[in-house]
Amino acid sequence: MAVLRRRPRRAQGADDPLDATQERRVRAVLALGGVPQADLPDGVQQVRLRLLERAAKGDEAPRDVSAWAAVVASNLAMDWHRAKRRQERLGERLASLRQWEQPSDEESSVLSLAVAQGLDELPDAQRQVLVLRFYADLPVRDIADELGIPEGTVKSRLHTAVRALRTRLHEDEVV
Repeated sequence: MAVLRRRPRRAQGADDPLDATQERRVRAVLALGGVPQADLPDGVQQVRLRLLERAAKGDEAPRDVSAWAAVVASNLAMDWHRAKRRQERLGERLASLRQWEQPSDEESSVLSLAVAQGLDELPDAQRQVLVLRFYADLPVRDIADELGIPEGTVKSRLHTAVRALRTRLHEDEVV
């Protein structure tokens, strides 16, 4: 009769900041926080990583590693839910965009191809602000902040890019 053996778990040596009990606690906190079973190993690794990052920065080790790890796991669970909600909202936005009356598939394909080619021909700086404004739907102020340039520069680049793209589409008789 063959004896089934458990596959040995990853060896927990001096390098591992979490012992087996702490790892089980982290898994439990993540699971109770609503993180799916498939994502639990990643969550445990994130807690380990954060503990190792603390040590690498020279920060003092937490007084109670188990409690600290549980709090970090709880925060990770909240972050997981926030990311899930963001993804759902994005999916809803994309679905609502698809519901608008759209041109025929052939017209849409021609227009999409022409716009893509027009974007490729724009200078990088103009293409960047155009994509951030109209595809990522960022306001001018946020684009300026993120790129570290004045709002007027963003507006100028947008104006020039839209004009060039519009000219290109008219020249190609797409619109």
